[in-house]
Amino acid sequence: MNLLQLYNASKQYGPKILFDNAGFSINQGEHVGVIGPNGAGKSTLFKIMVGIEHLDSGEITKANGLRIGYLEQESDWTVDVNAEEYLKEHCITPIWELKQIGLGIGLQEHHFAGKLTQLSGGFRMRMKLLYLIGLQPDIMLLDEPTNFLDLESILTLETFLQEYKQAFLLISHDREFLRRTTEYTLEVEAGDIVKFPGHIDDYFEQKAELLRMLEAKAAQIENKRKHIQEFVDKFKAKATKARQAQSKLKSLNKLEKVEIKKLPPRAVIQLPTALPTGKEILQITNADLGYDKSKVILKNVNLIIDRGQKIGIVGYNGAGKSTLLKSIAEKIPFITGEMKWGYNVRFSYFAQHLADDLLDTDTVIDALQRKAHRDNMAQDILNMAGSLLFSGDSIYKKIKVLSGGEKTRVALGQVLLQRNPLLLLDEPTNHLDFDTVNALAVALSDFNGTIILVSHDRNFLKQVTTQIVEVRNGTIEKYPGSYDEYLWSLEKGILSERIDTPAVVEKTVVNSDSSEKKFNYKEETKRLGSEIKELERKILKTEELLFRHAEKQVELTGSLLTAQGQQAREIAKQAAALSAETVNMEEALMDHMETVEIKKQELAQLVGK
Repeated sequence: MNLLQLYNASKQYGPKILFDNAGFSINQGEHVGVIGPNGAGKSTLFKIMVGIEHLDSGEITKANGLRIGYLEQESDWTVDVNAEEYLKEHCITPIWELKQIGLGIGLQEHHFAGKLTQLSGGFRMRMKLLYLIGLQPDIMLLDEPTNFLDLESILTLETFLQEYKQAFLLISHDREFLRRTTEYTLEVEAGDIVKFPGHIDDYFEQKAELLRMLEAKAAQIENKRKHIQEFVDKFKAKATKARQAQSKLKSLNKLEKVEIKKLPPRAVIQLPTALPTGKEILQITNADLGYDKSKVILKNVNLIIDRGQKIGIVGYNGAGKSTLLKSIAEKIPFITGEMKWGYNVRFSYFAQHLADDLLDTDTVIDALQRKAHRDNMAQDILNMAGSLLFSGDSIYKKIKVLSGGEKTRVALGQVLLQRNPLLLLDEPTNHLDFDTVNALAVALSDFNGTIILVSHDRNFLKQVTTQIVEVRNGTIEKYPGSYDEYLWSLEKGILSERIDTPAVVEKTVVNSDSSEKKFNYKEETKRLGSEIKELERKILKTEELLFRHAEKQVELTGSLLTAQGQQAREIAKQAAALSAETVNMEEALMDHMETVEIKKQELAQLVGK
């Protein structure tokens, strides 16, 4: 069933044409990823679909009674009421079910108990997303929904969207998220809107093949045109061939013209060579981090970063990722402990607020020059502007007229031009399009300095980082492996898990409002029993893995006694990695055991009633 269709749609702002005579349709249950360069018109298209903005010409038709839910990239949502009451009043989905989903994306009971206006920006966006889900619209329009989510929340949203029965359109620069959740791709680019079957990887393959075919056809026609023109030029003056030449000339004019649309320029970022440093970049010893002694976020932090390491900081929202990065960037003083810098270490710090701190009266080139290292030549600054898609007259644009993505690119350019050997980057990919994210990933991978970054973009983390630091339960753990290895461990439950609260919240909700979901003693007992069995299975599996690790550790220790040189160093490295993994698994085992005891107590209380 067709839900929505655009015909001959055109929209432009001043001289800039977003799309001209474009069209596409959305059918029931379709999951569509929407992609295109920053400023191409993706968010404008969403606003047209919900009636906030209007087409200059063309038509949009909708099915009778069509309900559309819209999550904007930035939303104030100034409704000054209790969050739980608002969801109960406006949503179709029962509140207990919404709370279960909410817990998966990082919302806690106190968020539901407070007013919507009291929620911080990230949690307000989560609640808005939950509200849209609760409306059960025929089409959901989601504009960058993962920008405020941590990895585990993204995985929860991913699972929900994979199973979602209704249609949705999703704008995202997270390639992994699009790959896992969508089955169609809507391209908004070069003044046109084109719908492709398949997810983001299929789209890029089809796009490359389509371009190759068009170029081959254009070359074939151009070759034919050349031969005809040569015949006409050679024989048009000869009486015996004049009629034939005229006929060829007519056929030349009738040749098909193959139009290959001019695509927007692609970002290619080149970082200046970092200034040299000593081997050790920084060392943090016995540090408590936070905003004051009464609000310690991370305790007993110990961390050594060596030259050339590219560290990804991961963990759920509120765990302390940004606190750690801000502390290293000297934005927050240490509560206890100390940090020692290595020889000749200077750092550059990027955070989202830097884009907001740009001077409105500056031009793009002014802003870049203001922060550039003194050794940069004027051409170096122009090259950086060009690599971030500012060239020609656009380098003289005022900051105040730039889009959010353009401001982010300027702020990034300022950081990258400082030539410092240590880059501290807090969510650098937010508001950037695919090509700019990919260009930044390539540049950072090739960077000769050291990087510590926070990002929720899995593909970006895979491309850039060489090691992972996990922030969890008030402390940090340096994970000895790649991001892929970390993610595998997380999904398999080997690493410590987030506190398991859904069962407790569901029980609370059931007791507080029995009219919405009647408490069922038999089902609750069965549920707790199943959860205990699953946890005991995990405990058994982890104990088996620990036994194998112990055997392997003994084997490595024996080998180390007879090994020499490079072989000894390799064995020592393996032993250290195995030891660190063993510590993580032991912590996970303790967590599982503790949770089993809690659930057994809950079960005993039920049975005793």
